[in-house]
Amino acid sequence: MEYLFEYGLFLAKALTVVVALAIIIALIVGASAKPKSKAGSLEVTDLSEQMRTIKDDFLANTLDKKALKALKKQQKAESKEQIDEANKGKVYVIDFKGSMDAHEVESLREEISALLMLANKETDQVLVRLESGGGVVHGYGLAASQLQRIKEADIKLTIAIDKVAASGGYMMACVADEVIAAPFAIVGSIGVVAQIPNFNKILKKNDIDYEQITAGQYKRTLTLFGENTDDGRDKFKEEIEQTHSLFKQFVAQHRPSMDLDVVATGEHWFALDAKDKGLVDRITTSDDELMTLAKDKQAYKLTYKQKKGLADKFAKNLAITVEYAAMRLWSQTQRLKP
Repeated sequence: MEYLFEYGLFLAKALTVVVALAIIIALIVGASAKPKSKAGSLEVTDLSEQMRTIKDDFLANTLDKKALKALKKQQKAESKEQIDEANKGKVYVIDFKGSMDAHEVESLREEISALLMLANKETDQVLVRLESGGGVVHGYGLAASQLQRIKEADIKLTIAIDKVAASGGYMMACVADEVIAAPFAIVGSIGVVAQIPNFNKILKKNDIDYEQITAGQYKRTLTLFGENTDDGRDKFKEEIEQTHSLFKQFVAQHRPSMDLDVVATGEHWFALDAKDKGLVDRITTSDDELMTLAKDKQAYKLTYKQKKGLADKFAKNLAITVEYAAMRLWSQTQRLKP
């Protein structure tokens, strides 16, 4: 019996090693293999139909047979009227959940290109459900420019903030014709931050020399391993201030009624306070807004999905895990306002 137990334990260990090796080999092959096509596909979801199905399922499970029969008869009589209502216009819904590097802009640009080919500026509008704590300037600058394409096409754009639109996220939100937000959504943070560690003292302590050769006085200002200078720090701060100035100009262009001296301090607020400062137009959730719009318009959700290989999926899951941990750490350091 002891022999069988040890033999089974040996098999379990061997199987664990084999599975681990198989996973490593699959990752290596996935990383080295060239995908046949990088093209993705646009998925269109009929949100109006989803809402009708939910309502019908609820009624079917709550009404008695007589009442349900009368309801179906009424719905059949109103079918032509429903078609006429659907022809009044459409609302295109886009979800944007931005990461630090704003790589989601690649899908956003495809979704916006698609709706611009379909939308009627006289009858249709766009609802973007936005969630982002911000990130790199160039990434969110491009994302904001993509939303601006909708405005330039004279199609009404509403941006809904249910959780957070801060820094680069608010750079995107301010483009909208109307910004709506849930009461406790975090909004604002019109500021710029840059942080860089410096290991020069550690290198010196261990008698390690660091060489850096540049052409151009300010090719490098602050470095990770070199000895930073006051001149480099001043230049780096000047670049940060310049970026902040461009950020403020962009916000002022799209929301000229706001007092920038009050809101462009880098602070963030809950939506209830942000509305008083002009950052938000209405307090409501994206769910309530969509249900209101769907009464008169046919609602469709556009989602562009890119094809990804095994290595891409692994990298994405790792990035999501790291970002989730960072967001949890950030949220724990924030103090709730009374």
